[in-house]
Order: sequence, then C-alpha cells, then structure tokens
Amino acid sequence: MESITRGLPRERPLLTLAAAVLVCELVGITGAVFTATGVESWYTTLERPELAPPNWVFGPVWTTLYALMGVAAWLVWREGRGRELQVALGLFGVQLALNFAWSFVFFGAQEILWALVVIVALLAAIVATMGAFWRIDRRAALLLVPYLAWVSFATYLNYAFWVLN
Repeated sequence: MESITRGLPRERPLLTLAAAVLVCELVGITGAVFTATGVESWYTTLERPELAPPNWVFGPVWTTLYALMGVAAWLVWREGRGRELQVALGLFGVQLALNFAWSFVFFGAQEILWALVVIVALLAAIVATMGAFWRIDRRAALLLVPYLAWVSFATYLNYAFWVLN
C-alpha cells in the first residue's frame, strides 16, 4: 500500500485530502448501484425491523461516513511511516472492501444470512483499523467512531431482517 501512496505529493494537502475522500465516496457510489437495484425490487418485499429508519436516511448518513473515512485515511497517510502505515492502510482497504461486499451480498445477491457474516467481519475490520489508526493519529481513529456506531446499528438491522424474513 505504501508503494501506491509513495508518489502522492505530501506538500499538496488539499489535493491529497480530496483524493482520499473521493476514493471512499466512489466505493460508496459503486456499492449504491446494488443498493438502488435491490431497494427498487426485492427490499420492499421484506418485513422491516421496528427500528429500521426510512430509506431516505441512508444516503446522507453514508455520504457523511465515507467523507469521514477519507479524512481519517488521509490523516494516517500524512502522519504514518513504514510498516505501521502499511498495516493501517491495508486494514483500511480490507474494511472498505468488506463495506462494498456487504452491499453486493445483501442487495445484489439478496443473501441476508451471508450479508450478516460479511457485516460481522466488517465490524471486526473497522475495530482493527481503528486500533492501527490510533497508533498513528488518534484523530483518525476517532473519526471512525460514527462509522463503527452506524455499522453496529446496521448489524442489528441485518440480523433483524434475517430473523423476520
């Protein structure tokens, strides 16, 4: 991962910050393709858990969370060095991939149980990422707290959808 970031200009902080946020938002947009398709067809047929928020809530929440993830990754990239940076950004990449995978499995494949497996792995990856970020820049780890909270809530929703359907 460090080899990918090695050529980025550290002296251009606004450019690299924008790039970090954009990468995270693009992952969200790509996953949203599966979400939009699933919501328009299959998702509306499911029995909803009592605490499920209205559908319009998810877009603004996820947009904000992806932006926070991008800022967190940028802070770590700016402050980290060597193996510690590689591990932190590697874990960040894993959690981002699991985040995307959940959208595909839940909405694209319509596999509620397998989505639950993915989201539990995602929770573990977020916690691991936060630990690695904490060692480099505590602000970065703290920026992931809302993400952890939301994915924890999403895990409850995923479980409830599985039980109800």
